[in-house]
Amino acid sequence: MNGSRSLLPVVIVVAALVIRTVIGELRRPGSARQQWAYATDGPAVVAGVLAAVAVAVTGWSHAGTAALAWAVLAGALVACLVGRPRNGP
Repeated sequence: MNGSRSLLPVVIVVAALVIRTVIGELRRPGSARQQWAYATDGPAVVAGVLAAVAVAVTGWSHAGTAALAWAVLAGALVACLVGRPRNGP
């Protein structure tokens, strides 16, 4: 698989996340800090690292170095899901 072609979707998703954060910050100042708070949450970071390692190991033979970009993206998205605030007990 062509390396630059396999990185394009990752770049598009990252750009969309950054644009979403900027628009949210413009509408509600301080929302970016709240939205990205999972980056300092211990369990969320551990889950993200485990997901990133799993994607990198399984994807390396197919995508080569592009698997690292996919692994970082997958790890960040998993950490975001795990670190979301929960309502209730």
